[in-house]
Amino acid sequence: MKIYCVGGAVRDELLGLPVKDRDYVVVGATPEEMVRQGFKPVGKDFPVFLHPATHEEYALARTERKTARGYHGFEFRAAPDVTLEQDLARRDLTINAIARDADGRIIDPFNGTADLKAGVLRHVSPAFAEDPVRILRVARFAARFGFRIAPETMKLMREMARNGEADALVAERVWQEVARGLMEAKPSRMFEVLRECGALARVMPEVDALWDDADVAREAMRVLDAPAAAGATLPARFAALARALDPLAVDSLAGRLKAPADCRELALLAARHGNTLLDAGELDAQSMLDLFNTVDAWRRPERFAELATAALAGESDAGVAQARLERARTAAAAVNAGEIAKASKNTTAIRGNVDAARLEAIRRALEMRE
Repeated sequence: MKIYCVGGAVRDELLGLPVKDRDYVVVGATPEEMVRQGFKPVGKDFPVFLHPATHEEYALARTERKTARGYHGFEFRAAPDVTLEQDLARRDLTINAIARDADGRIIDPFNGTADLKAGVLRHVSPAFAEDPVRILRVARFAARFGFRIAPETMKLMREMARNGEADALVAERVWQEVARGLMEAKPSRMFEVLRECGALARVMPEVDALWDDADVAREAMRVLDAPAAAGATLPARFAALARALDPLAVDSLAGRLKAPADCRELALLAARHGNTLLDAGELDAQSMLDLFNTVDAWRRPERFAELATAALAGESDAGVAQARLERARTAAAAVNAGEIAKASKNTTAIRGNVDAARLEAIRRALEMRE
């Protein structure tokens, strides 16, 4: 039995990047042997085990064969006679098909180290076309590393999109990859790659439609990268993308991807109120109060901060505008609504009295700095 560290951990070590998780391939073993050594079986479709001490994943070397459309349509074979090279051959990209043995020796049958040095994303074999998720993964890796895509790989991705293989992707899997891509250093690259190979129209037609106007698409991609530089949350990054779409398109996109509720809500707010927030540096007190009331900034201050980040992403005076908004919101939030309610003559007057007090607080806050 031989054990090899494989995939992303080896790739990131060679790039000098921090390694979060390590995966291992075990060659020459059976499930029974793994259990006897204390490993805990966790794999459903093929033999995967957790190390008894480190809890890292150890998978028996395996091959796979396409049996149906989509990314579920595979038949796996794990046996002691499956070699390391056979296991690496089923992987998506050469940079992910590198292994390291217990002595630190690199095993690289598909020249992944050369592609790492050259900054190239290249598929390992024609079997790449059997799994449509790989289109999304390539786009995501492009967003992470900034690598170019090998011409033959892009050609294959175009063929996959054209023949409908991408249509078999389920929403949850698409969202998983899109969410990861949005959190990369340059998320715009993910959408550009998907657009280039024709997959964007298949999985996110609402976003693909942005390219009907090249200037609109260019600005949308510029804005999308800004929250990444600021370390924004996933909802804020998804909302930054939504700024370029109308609310109906955002609702359709979020539903298509089955995006989480926090991402959908923030994206819709950005689509509806993004233009107002873009004028944050010039808004008067009444406009600010109307905005705060509409987006429920009183009960959801953290969400409002994320909304401002998404709506002002990429603007040269974003910091000044956000500070102005937060100064006004903080002053208005300090108004004691409970005391005003007690002093009001009737329940119908409460809202008006609270709004009047908040409006005055906003005016004073703005006048102090202007």
